[in-house]
Amino acid sequence: MSARRLQSRAIGIAWECLTNVTRDDAFTARLSLSNDGTGQIAPGWALYFNTCRKVLAPSVTPGYAIAHVNGDLFCLTMPQGGPWLPGQRHTIEYEALHWAISITDAPLGFYLAPGDGGAAIDLGDPIIAPFTRPEQRQRMRGDLLPTADAAWRFEQNAALSPLPPDEVGRITPRPRSARFDARRCLLGRATRIKHGAGLDAEAAWLRALLAALPMDGGGVIVLETGAVDAGEADPALAREAYLLEIAPGRVLVRGAGAHGVFNGLQSLAQLVDAEGALAAGAVLDAPRFAYRGLMLDVARHFASVDTVLRLLDCMAAYKLNRFHFHLTDDEGWRLAIGALPELTLVGARRGVPRPGEAPCLPPSFGSGAASGGSNGSGFYTAADFVTILRYAHARHIEVIPEFNMPGHARAAVEAMRVRHARLLAAGDLEGAQRYLLHDPDDASIYESVQLWHDNVMCIALPSVDRFIDTVVGEVALLYREAGVPLRVLHTGGDEVPGGAWLGSPACRALMAERGWHDVRALRADFQARCRAILARHGVAFAGWEETALASDADDARRDLHVYVWNNGWGSGQEDCASRLANAGHQVVLASAASLYFDFAYAKHPDEPGYYWAGFVGTREAFGMCPLDAPVLPARDAMGRAPAPAQLAALMPLESAGRARILGLQGQLWGENTHSRARLEYLALPRMIGLAERAWAPDPGWHAAGKEGATTALAADWNEFANRLGQRVLPWLDRMPDPWHYRLPPPGALLVDGRLHANIALPGMRVHYTLDGSAPGAHSPRYLHPVALEGAQVVKLASVDTRGRVGRTVTLSP
Repeated sequence: MSARRLQSRAIGIAWECLTNVTRDDAFTARLSLSNDGTGQIAPGWALYFNTCRKVLAPSVTPGYAIAHVNGDLFCLTMPQGGPWLPGQRHTIEYEALHWAISITDAPLGFYLAPGDGGAAIDLGDPIIAPFTRPEQRQRMRGDLLPTADAAWRFEQNAALSPLPPDEVGRITPRPRSARFDARRCLLGRATRIKHGAGLDAEAAWLRALLAALPMDGGGVIVLETGAVDAGEADPALAREAYLLEIAPGRVLVRGAGAHGVFNGLQSLAQLVDAEGALAAGAVLDAPRFAYRGLMLDVARHFASVDTVLRLLDCMAAYKLNRFHFHLTDDEGWRLAIGALPELTLVGARRGVPRPGEAPCLPPSFGSGAASGGSNGSGFYTAADFVTILRYAHARHIEVIPEFNMPGHARAAVEAMRVRHARLLAAGDLEGAQRYLLHDPDDASIYESVQLWHDNVMCIALPSVDRFIDTVVGEVALLYREAGVPLRVLHTGGDEVPGGAWLGSPACRALMAERGWHDVRALRADFQARCRAILARHGVAFAGWEETALASDADDARRDLHVYVWNNGWGSGQEDCASRLANAGHQVVLASAASLYFDFAYAKHPDEPGYYWAGFVGTREAFGMCPLDAPVLPARDAMGRAPAPAQLAALMPLESAGRARILGLQGQLWGENTHSRARLEYLALPRMIGLAERAWAPDPGWHAAGKEGATTALAADWNEFANRLGQRVLPWLDRMPDPWHYRLPPPGALLVDGRLHANIALPGMRVHYTLDGSAPGAHSPRYLHPVALEGAQVVKLASVDTRGRVGRTVTLSP
């Protein structure tokens, strides 16, 4: 039947995890399909879908086949089947690697390739059966972590207590010193601004802040640069120091430089209430670390310019100063390069091309068959990128672009493959070879962590160097057009799969010519060439930890900026940051177990996000101890405590190594950021916990000994949780376009006919119903235990100050 008629029919798709505990390395799932339309589907149909869990082909129900296409794309067929009749159901069971305990583990993005050769048809995501049984909620028999249900949350939240406002900090991140008194200062639209030379941008930012206030106000705000004695000897930190003095009718913001003035303005903005009033007092402040970053991955899911600018505003508000822009990966290339239009024509689009459409990348992460039909497609024009650079620069945020290579490079490899084919067909052999990134004769067999079989550049080809030089050259031009210095370029370098290059004649020939017997030498040579290219453009070289681990001894002594991420227990790299810093590298801590904001906040079936290194709540980011050994969570991803021998084997940071820890960075990987709302949910409030730890003074927890550290951390977390609930998140609610930060679901118990509830962020409101209706701002607010009075269903949820409702918690007496 025709594609047009097929679009009028419906296919029902339901999915369920049956068990995770039959074996420890795989789970069993059931896929239920039904033709709910009125027409039959021709024989030879195929159903495609994305899943992060590799299906084990021999386990599939007889009569059906599930083949791995590439990456996270799989294809279900009936090799011997006839037409799919109206009302006919198909039930397929299969096993897949690892486990499935949440919505993130389910397959998604289904589309049908009709048997009659018609265009692919998007079907969307399946109905996911609830994860209710123990074998659905535990990853394997050794999983010690309980599900974060209402009772578990109640127990966790019981350690918190509401604090009176005068015991809750007014500024986030916490400043070095702050004192306030009973006097008041009133600001408004008529407040005058006086500023010194070089502070035009800061004055403009302040003018916009005052213009949004409801009253005229009065007085004057003075912006100036000058000496700020915050007790900081490090010049990189002293440049950001500020003094804020507030008196009735007059505010002084003095910074050691323009950046310091801007930091002082961010603190001032938090102190001003909705009417323009603030308490008089003084703040003296400087950062703990010079590098305070956030990485945003826009390759997996594209983020619009407005979304990026909005994120930059939030970063600036909490004094983060590095924006690591992950622009490329296997699933997308997001920046237009004029000399290489295929990078965005092919590499910025995902889907199934219709006749006459240009080639594109395959669907990933549920992006579907329609190219351009989701955030799987999209790119920044040169003008877009310049806008982002200027916007960040005005907020004293340095943009560090990342172009991932030699692995995680499939978007670029495929784009240049299409370019090669186009020019070859036109008879331009020399032009076709000019930017080629793959060896056409490569017979290497490998599979990346994300299940790709062809995502690595052939680093023996001179055309690869030419490609890199061209991209870096154009990016440098965009920075110059923006009037912003390009200081550092991140080259990725992570997760190159074993087996890459081994079957490439080009790689084998170069290795033989140079007398190399191991591809490690080939990789080290490639990195040296990258460094040389960047040096010619006056740009410093940065990469993930693998770039340092793959370098030779000489490279280890150079000024390589290394981002260390893989610190989860069992990785074998638990003390990698210490080892690299001690060896001479400049290290940015990007620790997966504390700072991966694409991870689920907690172990709950409805909590989106990955969890391969554990679950990362706001407390994990807040509680990270950057310079104390071990920089590790207390337990592994399965809830097991490390053995004393494991702890003793870790290399501590030496004194010189401590000085080489540049700072911290949160990672917002994009596999699950399919919308702006989801991006903000994953980022906040964890990003604020990161900002607190990167800026605020060392809390000194470890100096108190093991028991003292536990007590001190608990007290500081209680204050920070109150600060989030009472001040920080309500302040974000006041923004003209409020943030979609995560509202923590309440903890709750039903005891002796009464509802007992609490919340992870004291001060945040909890509302409930006893009649089965959805809770919201209109329903009763929980203030003390509530008599159930025969209620059959209890529902409760956290609600922000604008009435937005978090995930509903349902209990049955």
